[in-house]
Amino acid sequence: MAAPNSTVKPYSADGNKKEQVADMFNNISSTYDMLNRFMTMGIDIIWRRKAIRSLRSITPQHILDVATGTGDFAIESIRLLNPKKITGIDISEGMLSVAREKIRKKGLSDQLEVMLGDSENLPFADGHFDAVTVAFGVRNFENLQQGLNEIHRVIRPGGKAIVLELSNPTAFPIKQLFHFYFHKFTPALGRLISKDKRAYSYLPESVAQFPSGAVFAKMLQQAGFTEAKVRPQTFGFCTIYEATK
Repeated sequence: MAAPNSTVKPYSADGNKKEQVADMFNNISSTYDMLNRFMTMGIDIIWRRKAIRSLRSITPQHILDVATGTGDFAIESIRLLNPKKITGIDISEGMLSVAREKIRKKGLSDQLEVMLGDSENLPFADGHFDAVTVAFGVRNFENLQQGLNEIHRVIRPGGKAIVLELSNPTAFPIKQLFHFYFHKFTPALGRLISKDKRAYSYLPESVAQFPSGAVFAKMLQQAGFTEAKVRPQTFGFCTIYEATK
């Protein structure tokens, strides 16, 4: 397991990770949803729904979706929770363009607004949201602890943060199968469809270096959350983290 401070960048060891991540998602935004469904065989939809249902106990009315991407998690949150408002924030204008088109087609502009912004410097007041969600985005933070501190800051007391993130299975033979699929097949498919040679190599590299499980739960507690539950999904391919302020 990598140390929490270790980092991997999409294109070059030099330069700003945040800028590289934004460029990467701008490059793959048009094919992102299709590849996501294909590579997870649709299981990511089940993971998303489980994560969203974790918020039912607090009936959130104003949710912030960090690293909202193409908006799928926020849109599903509206379907399952029907909050008054969800605000989505992301550093990739390309991904947000896809999200805005979905919002327009589904007639959700009154409930869902997306905007360009930095997850590590959120432009919102303390305690502004009932809940914050992040689906497959925290491993892309340049400064993970700073991002978690910001998430904690903008949640009201008693509110929750739900983080859904890929993780590395540890049990034989799932670990070996996962390594082959994620480190060999996924990059090859991603290069073929997205035309970005590095984006889908960065994906398994970023998951491998992410401080998952108990290490990430401790980082949530260091950010100020009083409780951090760790719920592995599908043999450990993915993990739902549920943190309470």
